[in-house]
Amino acid sequence: MRSLVVGEWEHGALAESTRRAVSAALQRGLPVDMMVPPAGAQAAAGIAGVERVLAVAGDAAHAPVPETLGTQLQAVSDDYALIVASHRSLGRSALPRAAALTGGAFLADVTGIDAQGLFTRGLYAGSVIAKVSVTARTTFATIRASSFGAAEASGGTATIVETNPAATFERTKLLERQASGQSGRDLSTARVVVSGGRGLASKDNMDRLGGLAERVGAALGASRAAVDAGYAPNAAQVGQTGKTVAPDVYFAFGISGAIQHLAGMKDSKVIVAVNKDPDAPIFSVADYGIVGDLFDVLGELEAHVSAKAA
Repeated sequence: MRSLVVGEWEHGALAESTRRAVSAALQRGLPVDMMVPPAGAQAAAGIAGVERVLAVAGDAAHAPVPETLGTQLQAVSDDYALIVASHRSLGRSALPRAAALTGGAFLADVTGIDAQGLFTRGLYAGSVIAKVSVTARTTFATIRASSFGAAEASGGTATIVETNPAATFERTKLLERQASGQSGRDLSTARVVVSGGRGLASKDNMDRLGGLAERVGAALGASRAAVDAGYAPNAAQVGQTGKTVAPDVYFAFGISGAIQHLAGMKDSKVIVAVNKDPDAPIFSVADYGIVGDLFDVLGELEAHVSAKAA
């Protein structure tokens, strides 16, 4: 038996989350294949750890709808004990369908996999960490990209195999793609995240924080309160109803630390919180806390970055 990674081809390149899915699949200890459109076959073949690339022409891989991709995965599932995709819209939609079609098991937002087939995932907004064992022949799992390092993009020598596409699901058609409205680095895979909350008080201040994030190579995040207030786009929201991140460093400016927000960022390796309220819940999970005016702190950081760049 083998493991299969569902590759995501976007903007003329394989998404970084796909290489993180490869790292997750490798932890299972089985040979790893990847399914991609023909345009991405060469890039996929070069990823370290991938042994075989399934190049699938047509709707099932290039501009897939979940129903078609689910059928494609059903067609190849007999060869695989594990089929993995990143926990993004395509994987969340297609893998449960494929699991239902094959009688397999589906696990969402997996944060760890071991060679014995145990899967780690959070429950109840991350307050419970579960170890899950699966008895089904094939496990379909979406993985939290930020919990796994990215496999090297070069060094692989995988064989490319042309695979017949599944019949297109005609009742659903992809009409248009619209950008999420977030610029800059990918929030879910960034090594450093700078987030702002309602304490920023305006969209202009959030844009200022975004400028700092861009200068230090970080992604910009936001609390739900900041998004609801119109300071940041929905794509920037971190939390239970937004994105879950686990960067090396997470900066929280003016974020009180509601449990829904903590569920989306508490696994960050280092958390730095800035808030004028010494009793803010964010300090309960912070490694470093600064009690004070966030604009004073922001100004000092901007001056420090400017001095370093000079």
